Amino acid sequence: MTLKHADLIHQGRIIRLERHTVEFPDGSAGQLDVVRHPGASAVVPFLDDPRSADPRILLIRHFRHAAGGWLWEIPAGRLDAGEKEHPERCAHRELKEETGYTAETMTPLLSIVTTPGFSDEVINLFMATGLRKGPH
Repeated sequence: MTLKHADLIHQGRIIRLERHTVEFPDGSAGQLDVVRHPGASAVVPFLDDPRSADPRILLIRHFRHAAGGWLWEIPAGRLDAGEKEHPERCAHRELKEETGYTAETMTPLLSIVTTPGFSDEVINLFMATGLRKGPH
């Protein structure tokens, strides 16, 4: 696929929406809407040793307008695009901001392209162990 032209449709606080005019591999042309996102980190915070028989994971409850209500989630947040924040630094920051906990160890698990059909958002997933509770 070849990008022929990109138009800015919307520049928001978190996302940028572009309309791309493209040429497909078969030679046909079309338009695609693309959401640009700076990326994020998410943390699976283990309260217990992950190798134990039934380890507990710390979840948080957030109201999400776009999803229409309250959701149970793992701590996560957007990379600070202005500073080109490293995903692991973001994971530590989000864990502390959202839960008050800090992690002795932050282990990278995988990176996920969340919705590749229309967005370039990548979420970097980490496992946090050796949690210490602090001020929230």
